[in-house]
Amino acid sequence: MTMADRTEGKPLFGHPWIFIRGVPSMTFLPPEGPLEIAFAGRSNVGKSSLINALLGQKGLARTSNTPGRTQELNYFVPDGYSGEGNDLPPVALVDMPGYGYAQAPKEQVDAWTKLVFDYLRGRATLKRVYVLIDSRHGIKKNDDEVLTLLDKAAVSYQIVLTKTDKIKDAGIPRLVSETMDKIKKHPAAFPAVLHTSSEKGSGLDDLRAAISETVGFSTL
Repeated sequence: MTMADRTEGKPLFGHPWIFIRGVPSMTFLPPEGPLEIAFAGRSNVGKSSLINALLGQKGLARTSNTPGRTQELNYFVPDGYSGEGNDLPPVALVDMPGYGYAQAPKEQVDAWTKLVFDYLRGRATLKRVYVLIDSRHGIKKNDDEVLTLLDKAAVSYQIVLTKTDKIKDAGIPRLVSETMDKIKKHPAAFPAVLHTSSEKGSGLDDLRAAISETVGFSTL
């Protein structure tokens, strides 16, 4: 069955997703086959909350008040696919370890960093990375370093502003414009910035549509 056969007329969202595995090193990656989209961002940017809201399933991606809890590449796929053999999912969502958590032991940070860098450079089926930026803080120095890494790895990525319920609605257009200006120097950046709130549910349909278009699925 081809990708076109699997995707034609079928929405990517609106049905259950499941967690299939945590990947602590490249050795444990699932077989390449389905397209992958990944979510990256600073620790405490609201990545797990956004994934849960995006998929409409509370508690699927683990959330915590402790930054740095996600320490592996966590794989999620639509329910009904094992991710093994001929039963490959049409697409996989990868929750990447958060970066920028200064209190983590250096050895742990180094291990996370190597895993993420190796994955970005070596995963041929990775279609796009969605880089989450806290709307209250904008692109910080370590965010910019990650964007530069993605540029060097020639991995397509798109900026997604999170927690927009924490700022005034009137400030969102200006923040989007400022972010667009900052990513102009980054050649691998997709030339559109999304803004979301997991708490209020705003912007989630736009993000679902962007992902669906990226991997060739219907949004209906």
